[in-house]
Amino acid sequence: MSDTSLFPRAGEPIVFRGASVVDGTGAPARTADVRIDGDRIVQVGAARTDGARILKAQGLVLAPGFIDAHSHSDLRILTEPSLPMKVRQGITCEVLGQDGLSVAPVGPEGVSARRAMLAGFLGDPPIVWTWGGVGEYLRAVEAARPAVDVAYLVPHGAIRECAMGMEAREPSPAEMEAMERLLVEGLEQGAVGLSTGLVYPPCCYAKTEELIRLARVVARCDGVVVAHVRNEADFIVQSIEELVRVGREAECRVHVSHLKIAGRRNWGRLEEVLSALERATSEVELTADQYPYIAGATMLAAILPPWAHAGGAHAALQRLTDPASRGHIREAILDPHPAEWENTWAGSGAEGIVISDVPSGRRPELIGKGLAQAASGGDPLDFALDLLRDEKLSVSMICFSQCEEVVEAFLRLPFVGVGTDGLLGGRPHPRAYGTFPRVLARYVRERKTLTLEAAIRKMSSLTARAYRLTEVGEVEVGARANLVLFDPARVRDVATFDDPCRYPEGIVHVMRAGRME
Repeated sequence: MSDTSLFPRAGEPIVFRGASVVDGTGAPARTADVRIDGDRIVQVGAARTDGARILKAQGLVLAPGFIDAHSHSDLRILTEPSLPMKVRQGITCEVLGQDGLSVAPVGPEGVSARRAMLAGFLGDPPIVWTWGGVGEYLRAVEAARPAVDVAYLVPHGAIRECAMGMEAREPSPAEMEAMERLLVEGLEQGAVGLSTGLVYPPCCYAKTEELIRLARVVARCDGVVVAHVRNEADFIVQSIEELVRVGREAECRVHVSHLKIAGRRNWGRLEEVLSALERATSEVELTADQYPYIAGATMLAAILPPWAHAGGAHAALQRLTDPASRGHIREAILDPHPAEWENTWAGSGAEGIVISDVPSGRRPELIGKGLAQAASGGDPLDFALDLLRDEKLSVSMICFSQCEEVVEAFLRLPFVGVGTDGLLGGRPHPRAYGTFPRVLARYVRERKTLTLEAAIRKMSSLTARAYRLTEVGEVEVGARANLVLFDPARVRDVATFDDPCRYPEGIVHVMRAGRME
């Protein structure tokens, strides 16, 4: 990106001269000038230049700032609000609170446990959690003056934990009402919907009826229910159908997080899954997001069966320590038969799981190693269970469980947008640094999977409409001046699994609310 000394001063009118404007709607690119006054786009076409700084944009593409449909910057945005790993991709807006796991709402007595639970997911920076509710958290984000706009989803796991702890059971009527009340409060305080992660505790303990009750609350506020579905592997079709049922019975919009088919034995089911998605779009307003890689990333504790987490982290650690309970955990993980819970070990195996972060800092030599290598000749599963026990579950992993054919097929679907899903600690997945340029380089320029116009729509207006984000996502008069200028011949990701913290090439300028970031 350009040296900041060359950026126009804050508040100075700017004209992008002669850009190839791809406006985010899917319409063909057109050559135009675009004038910015303050934080707004005021002209698209033949723009006046009086009093403005002229930025020559011939040969470059001017597009809406990219919207990260699935972000995990919930704490990083407070400690590093410039978020260079996101802004330098062209991202100007992020949707936080994903997978049912985030930082608000939280009660004062629950902060310590929540921090520990999320450390392998969001990190645990040395900051004081000053918030309780969603509104207080969003005010803390605003006070940090981040370089991106933010939308937030009320996390299902957070409201369930506040209402009934980490219990693996159905809520009582009073507990259900408490969850609904917390959800209403979060939506009234600025959240755009509800997220759930049905592979993660405590979300995974919820039955479909609980989700429908909560979705009805969301529907009344014209929000969206966003789900990491219950099983992205052996039971993916049933899991999609569950989410569709939630949307249909609650009359609520639904969104599938990081759409994928996990596990080698499931890759051949692509046509079956595509048919299920086609049926879904005829029944509910359905959208989804996707990251353009064959590996995912999450907490290493996700290898444990859901029942192993019942009662919270302390109970899970006791089970990992007790020989009999640990034996049952091993049996469940190594069971070769399809399971209704998503068995990550079955989908990736020890050879496909890489340790990406140990937030305590005690085992830096493990970061970047596969479990088989880290075990040094010992049993990889025993090593993983020992590591989880010793690190109090706070470990992150990258897991290779997907294939290129499926990634590309889902990317072609018109209702699928783009998100990084990037955990930012340790040695992260390269998607945290390279997702959006990768789509433009690999899937537009090289493989021609998408046209440039279709790709930009997926990275901007599609997500804006899915989350009902107003004034962003398109290059149009009156819109918020969130823009990205890039070289279509040069833009590319350079972050790799071996060297992930590398910024992309070919992004020339990123503007958010009329300011160059």
